[in-house]
Amino acid sequence: MHEDLSQAFERFANDELHGSSLLYERLSLAIAKDQDILALATHSRKGERVPNLFFAAVHFLLLKGTKHPVSAFYPNLSGVTHRTDDPYPSFRSFCLERTADIRRLISLRLVQTNEVKRAAALLPAFTLVSRRAPRRPISFIEIGASAGLNLLWDFYGYDYGEGRLCGDMSSPVRIACRVRGTESPPLPKTMPQISKRIGIDLNPIDACDPDETLWLRALVWPEHLERAELLRRAIQIAKQHRPMLIAGDAAGILPSALALIPPESALCIFRIFTQLSPESRGQLADLISQQGAKRDLFLISAKPHGGSDSELQLVAYVNGFKTEKSLAYFENHGEWIEWLAGDAN
Repeated sequence: MHEDLSQAFERFANDELHGSSLLYERLSLAIAKDQDILALATHSRKGERVPNLFFAAVHFLLLKGTKHPVSAFYPNLSGVTHRTDDPYPSFRSFCLERTADIRRLISLRLVQTNEVKRAAALLPAFTLVSRRAPRRPISFIEIGASAGLNLLWDFYGYDYGEGRLCGDMSSPVRIACRVRGTESPPLPKTMPQISKRIGIDLNPIDACDPDETLWLRALVWPEHLERAELLRRAIQIAKQHRPMLIAGDAAGILPSALALIPPESALCIFRIFTQLSPESRGQLADLISQQGAKRDLFLISAKPHGGSDSELQLVAYVNGFKTEKSLAYFENHGEWIEWLAGDAN
């Protein structure tokens, strides 16, 4: 009856959860065979990644303090990292008891993670941009910014192993990222001057709103305690250094955001895992192309590379001339990066 949705949960279990979240993997495979829970999941907001959204809704209710035996299976709530008994009967019971709350959340909320460790993949790309625009400040626009935590990348410290440290090593946000392959990613000796940071999102997250930031926390998988702690610390930084966040569709908002960018700065637009309609994607591409004919502009984006890996790409418009380059492969949660593009020095 819900074949497409069933396949979505099964793919999610096999392609993304396996080896990363045992709890969600087991639950996702069980949901794929449960017509009642699949029927509930059909109320998800159109265009959203349903498994992610559904699990976040349940997690959100539990984090809010809803009492139920299923909490015992969530490592971040119970402190128990491994259980051998089947979590699905308790999970199913919770979903059927809180159907109205889950339906409301999945019909209104968005999958809008702010994966802080992903900044470790972005940092080398931003370093490359700064080298392509020497002696100039850089303005950043993030499409799909959520709470704008990745716009604050220069407030974090980074450790790429083998003594490769950079950024603010006194920051409460310290990001460790393994380097794979033979190339070393380019890292800055000093952080570039940033002229402007603007985030565009359909529903920007206010870092000072506890309910909104709890939703971000709910999107972090229960076993990923380090990710959750980094998120908490990054939110504290965002409360002190709040980036400009604008609500709306990227294609519609970008022209007004561009008008706020100082003309003397180089412009870097980045978009990582943002869901866009084909129409909006085409409009956005046209806008960026038009802007690139007028000023130096760099577009950083990611596309799937299989499983939980992605490919980082750079499109550069310098002096009106367009170039495209694959920069790196990286794990979607920022665990590792494999630099492809050279330019490390």
